[in-house]
Amino acid sequence: MPILCRPAVAVPEYTVSLDETLALARELHAEHEHLPLVLRLIKNTRVTRRHLVQPIEDTLRHPGFEARNLVYVREARARIPAVVAQALVNADITADRIDAIIYVSCTGFTMPSPTAWMINELGFRNDTRQLPIAQLGCAAGGAAINRAHDFCLAYPGAHVLIVACEFCSLCYQPADLSVGNLLSNGLFGDAVAAAVVRGDGGTGIRLTGNGSRLVLGTEDWISYAVKATGFHFCLDKRVPGTMEQLAPELRAVAAEYGWNAAAMDFYIIHAGGPRILDDLSHFLGVHPDMFRYSRATLTDYGNIASAVVLDALRRLFEAGGVRDGAHGIVAGFGPGITAEITLGSWVTQAPSRVAEVPDFAVKEAVP
Repeated sequence: MPILCRPAVAVPEYTVSLDETLALARELHAEHEHLPLVLRLIKNTRVTRRHLVQPIEDTLRHPGFEARNLVYVREARARIPAVVAQALVNADITADRIDAIIYVSCTGFTMPSPTAWMINELGFRNDTRQLPIAQLGCAAGGAAINRAHDFCLAYPGAHVLIVACEFCSLCYQPADLSVGNLLSNGLFGDAVAAAVVRGDGGTGIRLTGNGSRLVLGTEDWISYAVKATGFHFCLDKRVPGTMEQLAPELRAVAAEYGWNAAAMDFYIIHAGGPRILDDLSHFLGVHPDMFRYSRATLTDYGNIASAVVLDALRRLFEAGGVRDGAHGIVAGFGPGITAEITLGSWVTQAPSRVAEVPDFAVKEAVP
């Protein structure tokens, strides 16, 4: 069975703390009628620090959609190579052995996809399959794992690279004063993550099965309004309550394989916000500590969209992983409202060789 190997994650060097975020909200929106509510919601995220691809003074300026998207392209090309290089090393594999690249992002747009640039510049074969995913938002990290799993089942022995590039700060809209948008200004952060799904060999999660579920009637609860100024994030206040509906879906997918979603050995869950994790813990009947890696991502980096599940998995690896054969679940949630659910068990395999960092890596990935 395919194995999801140790992810590599990099966050930008510029940061904004919770206290700085609250001070900015008070300064920029002093006359907002719902400012006390906004401040309370931002505090309740428990996000202590977020990383940004630009200094905060540049982030707060809006030079236009075109200029913002050029920043996205520039920063993606500057930051992706090192993360990809580290992910390949982590998986003990070289670029020429990758058979498909799945690229997920909802914070910038290019055509052709960045997958074409990576194939041209980073040593991948010209027959590498390309699968860009742009409209699943935060669920795309889970979707990428599931599509990589499907690919490896369709092509036994194939290897797939997943890349998640999210620069949420480039979606900041200074003129959008809705409560949901102001909350997002204090919740989302920037990150680049990558991981390899090996068709054979490797250490990590041996992928057993996957499923996708849609909560009917919630299509407009998480969305983008695409305007002349770019992407405007729209968030319905009912979103956190969807865990009551999604918990049974996680149970159902697990039950298809004879597993109990409430009795897993590890959980890698998308940390959209603390209530998502609190409610899922309650409705699944799982101790809150089982979501500690997802909570750590939220606290340290904020909601980094599709990269959350990869960073939470990185933290599990850094903690030493779990015992061989331990069962676990990975779940990403996003627009739709969509849940992408992955089942797998832990496997440890000694590396066959000492992998070398590829030449295209100009700097190390930053944990």
